[in-house]
Amino acid sequence: MKTNFNSLLQGKQLVLVDFYATWCGPCKALIPILKEVKKEVGEAVKIIKIDVDKNQNLAQKFQVRGVPTLILFKNAHPVWRQSGVVPANDLKQLIQSNS
Repeated sequence: MKTNFNSLLQGKQLVLVDFYATWCGPCKALIPILKEVKKEVGEAVKIIKIDVDKNQNLAQKFQVRGVPTLILFKNAHPVWRQSGVVPANDLKQLIQSNS
């Protein structure tokens, strides 16, 4: 997954990574929020979901201590991160300001 993950971060498109767990209630609450954001911003961002239980090495690499944790990457570098549920409008503004 590591090689594939790194290739997903390459390019000019912003990448929003959602580190989640299947057993996490707030993670489930984030699903419709991310769908709304993707619908609104379209190709301005690529949204990737990473299950921390199945990808523990990636979670460790990015020091994910709680789920959900969102990390926005620009040019393969993290430019923003936050744990917990983030409102759709905040995410849209964040994406627009980094586009």
